[in-house]
Amino acid sequence: MLKELMQRVRGGGTLSFEQAVDLATHEDPQQLFDAADQLRREFHNDNLDLCSIVNAKSGKCSEDCKFCAQSSWYDVSIETYETVDTDTALEMAQENEAHGVKRFSLVTAGRTVSDSHLDLFGRLYKDLASKTGLSFCASMGLLTKEKAEKLKSFGVSRYHCNLEASRSFFPKVCTTHTWEEKVESIKLAREAGLDVCSGGIIGMGETLEQRIELAFELCDLGIRSIPLNVLTPIPNTPFADIQPISISEVLTCVAIFRFINPHAVIRLAGGRGMMGTEQAQCFKSGANGAIVGNYLTTAGNNLKQDIEMFKKLGFNVEDSLGRD
Repeated sequence: MLKELMQRVRGGGTLSFEQAVDLATHEDPQQLFDAADQLRREFHNDNLDLCSIVNAKSGKCSEDCKFCAQSSWYDVSIETYETVDTDTALEMAQENEAHGVKRFSLVTAGRTVSDSHLDLFGRLYKDLASKTGLSFCASMGLLTKEKAEKLKSFGVSRYHCNLEASRSFFPKVCTTHTWEEKVESIKLAREAGLDVCSGGIIGMGETLEQRIELAFELCDLGIRSIPLNVLTPIPNTPFADIQPISISEVLTCVAIFRFINPHAVIRLAGGRGMMGTEQAQCFKSGANGAIVGNYLTTAGNNLKQDIEMFKKLGFNVEDSLGRD
């Protein structure tokens, strides 16, 4: 069945939900990983898509996302601030650009970004644009038509809004906003002329079938940049005691996402550090992108070490970073 489904994907066909579940549960794992890696090479060559983020507004979030250290619902000690210092953001942006990364995102905590904060970030984007050659992304919660258009006018080319989980599992992750509201923000971003990046978190207690549901939901939305995060359990959050999933589960998820979304960048994001050197296997099981540098409230991998790892894996780092 594996070869038959590979041929279907190559020919522009799609898997059924049942076929995807069957692949994930009954196929020899290594053969599945190798097949997904083959599809990755056929659709994307050995190009790697890397981006970086900065926490532009930290903490005091009104939403109750059960995985998040920035939620005001939970007693987690993190640094909080209303806007990132311009010099700090510029230093991070220039460091990433010096290593060849071409895309940089401002990420804010909160249900949405206020008009006053948005104007401040507009000035920051302008400053970054004057001093770097980066492409810009924004991740600022739920959108309105006006906010999406304003971001576009600031020179932002991509909007990030993770679904976080499948529609069926989302109510167990968050109750203060809905999966449908996230989809609406994705649509508003597109209508404003922005590219969209959207993915989720695995290892929050969802079933394998619900991970596959998420992969199909992203496919149905036509998402071409899909960040996959692995839950990092944070003390004093509701998900603090969840046992981290195994590397095999992560690899299976990456591979199935590749089969379902062959044209997309499958981007490893938060949680890479927990896998240590084993994370390299993800990039031989269908992944072809990553968020590099530090994340929001957890430290990421050393940027230089990341670049060295990707080169050793045979990726075209210099030629492919930050492709739109």
